[in-house]
Amino acid sequence: MTNFYAPPVETSPIASLGATMGVDWEERVNFDRLRTERFAKVQDALNRSDLGALVLFDMNNIRYTTGTHIGNWARDKLFRCALVMRGQDPILWDIGSAARTHQQFATWFGKESWQAGLSSWRGSIPEEVGVERGNAARIARVLSEHGLAGEPIGVDVVELPVLRALEGAGLSIVDGHSFMQDVRAIKTADEIALLDHSAGLVDGAYEELFRTLRPGIRENDCVALVNRYLYEHGSEEVEAVNSISGGRCSPHPHVFSDRLIRPGDTAYFDIIHSFNGYRTCYYRTFNVGGANRAQVQAYRRAREFMDNAIAEIRPGATSADVVRHFPAAQEFGYATEEEAFGLQYCHGLGLSNWERPLMSRYHSFEHPVTLHEGMVFAIETYWPTPDGSAAARIEEEVVVTADGCQLLTRFPADQLYVTGIRYTPGADLLRAEEKE
Repeated sequence: MTNFYAPPVETSPIASLGATMGVDWEERVNFDRLRTERFAKVQDALNRSDLGALVLFDMNNIRYTTGTHIGNWARDKLFRCALVMRGQDPILWDIGSAARTHQQFATWFGKESWQAGLSSWRGSIPEEVGVERGNAARIARVLSEHGLAGEPIGVDVVELPVLRALEGAGLSIVDGHSFMQDVRAIKTADEIALLDHSAGLVDGAYEELFRTLRPGIRENDCVALVNRYLYEHGSEEVEAVNSISGGRCSPHPHVFSDRLIRPGDTAYFDIIHSFNGYRTCYYRTFNVGGANRAQVQAYRRAREFMDNAIAEIRPGATSADVVRHFPAAQEFGYATEEEAFGLQYCHGLGLSNWERPLMSRYHSFEHPVTLHEGMVFAIETYWPTPDGSAAARIEEEVVVTADGCQLLTRFPADQLYVTGIRYTPGADLLRAEEKE
C-alpha cells in the first residue's frame, strides 16, 4: 500500500505556550483547526489511494476523523462505526443518545453525519438477530449511492461476524488500519501542542511523586497519588500507572502491586494518560533513601542507550540508525529479540500509544523506516543490575524537528535521583563537632 506520510507542518510556537484554555488575545490550541486538518489529511490520503472509503470501528480513528468522543468506557465495545468516503463528510453511527448530542454540539459537520446505530455489543446480541447483516446492507447502500460500492473499502479493526457480513454484502474489504496509521504518523501543530501539554501534566505528577516517595509507602499508594493529581489537573483518562519497586524491577512485571517500598529500593514508574485524547508513555526511575553502586551503574547504562539514540534523531535518519544504540537481547539476559521486546524500543504517540513509527532491534534493521519532521514517539530503555535485584527504566518523548528533535518529557532524568533523604549521618555530626 502507498505510504501516505503527509508533508511536515511548519514550525509553530503553539506548543511552547503551554496553555490550552481559549482566549481572545493569543493564538493557542485551535480545536477547529485540529479537527479540520486531521480530516483533510484523511481525505487527501484517500484521494491518493485506491480506496473508495473507510469503515472505522477503532475509537482513536473515529475521533481522528469525526472529532467525537463519548468516554473511554466505549473503547473496547466496537459499537461505534464511522464511514469516511472519498470527497464526503463522514457518517457516524453511534449509540442513540450520543448521536443526538453530536447533532446538538458537534456542529463542524451537518446533522446528517450523526446517526443512531446499533451493534451486537461484542456478540451480546446473537448473530441470528441480524444486526451485522443489517448494518452491512446499510453501508453498502450508502456506498452505492455515492458510486463507491465497487471500490476497495478499508476497515481498521473488526469482529469476525461483522467482517463476514460486509463481505456478504458484496464489499471488497482491505486493511484500513495501516492506512490510518500512515495518515496519523505526522502530527499537526495543534496535535504536538496537546502532546506537549499532556507530557507537562506528567511532569507535575512526577514532582508530586518525588516529594512523596519514601520508605513505608506502597506501590499502589503511588498509583493513587498519580491518578488523583492527573484527574485534578485536567486529564481525560489515566490509562495505566506502572509502579514497580525493589526485586520486582527485574524482570519487569508491567503491573503494580501492594509491595511496601523499603530503604535502598529502586522504583520505576510509567504514567500513561490522555489530555484531550493525546497520550503519554513516560517512565522515570528513582532510588528511595539511598543508592548503591550497582543501581547507579545500571541507570547510567540505560541513560547511555537513551542519549545515543536521541543523538541520531533527525529528518532523513532511519529507525535502524536509532536502534543500533540499543543493546542486543543477549547482553541483558534474554535469548532472542522477541523475548526482550518492549524493553529497548520506540513507539509512536498520538491518540494512541501505538502509532508509527515503532522501532526495535527485532525488525528495524531489516525493515527501516525513515523519520520525518512532525513525528512524535517515545524511546524506552532498560538495564538490570548484575544480580537482578533492581533495574533502571527510562523513557523520553520526542518530536522530530527540522534540525533534530525536541524533548516533550522534562522531569529530570539525566542521572539517578534519590528520594526520601531526610537523615543526617551521625559521623557527619561528629566531624562537625570536631571542627568546632
